[in-house]
Amino acid sequence: MYVGRIVSVGLTISNRLCLMYRVSSRSFPNRVIKDIKGALAVIPSPGSETDIYQNPYISYNCLRYNPEFAVVGNGTHTDPIFEKLESGMSVRDSLTSVLFGMDYEHDDYSTPRIAAAVSKSSKNLALGIIRIDGIEVEVFNLNPGEYKFISTYETNKISTDFGGISFNVQDSKEAAQFIIDGGKFLEFEKPVGSAAAIEVDSGFEINHINLKRRS
Repeated sequence: MYVGRIVSVGLTISNRLCLMYRVSSRSFPNRVIKDIKGALAVIPSPGSETDIYQNPYISYNCLRYNPEFAVVGNGTHTDPIFEKLESGMSVRDSLTSVLFGMDYEHDDYSTPRIAAAVSKSSKNLALGIIRIDGIEVEVFNLNPGEYKFISTYETNKISTDFGGISFNVQDSKEAAQFIIDGGKFLEFEKPVGSAAAIEVDSGFEINHINLKRRS
């Protein structure tokens, strides 16, 4: 099944917050995730820079973080959500206000904007989406070993199950791999790359994976 981009939140067996993002693409597979000035960004692969003239939505920061918060998203809304969290706005209000204000992407597919955020102090996890037919934001707590996700297509409503107790990752590298081929994500086609943040004592550890370029 092709579901497009995916955001996910989880709580590890060892009770650590985790945030994951996956790029999946049929139309623009030649993208990489790169650490740029302390954020993880999705950009065209070397040699594919002209792709941005065909679709303005394919380059953006997909992960922002500081010692207290981490945010992932499938577009330019990632930055303002993070900035609102830094200003003191709640997780729910940050997601809701930015998604509502920026709306879905006005491309050929009316692609939804999706985002996820976690807060260390409150242990809150949140998922949000704005589609052509409405907006959905949910803040919740999870039990250790549970995760939830939402994608741009097909599974574009916040997942109602928690993925059982199969979310057992030790670090951000394993989390980035998990959203590619772990648990429910193994069923989803055409991954390009992933990013993840996991809670550590000093804040968040981040990592990313770029899969082999497809022509």
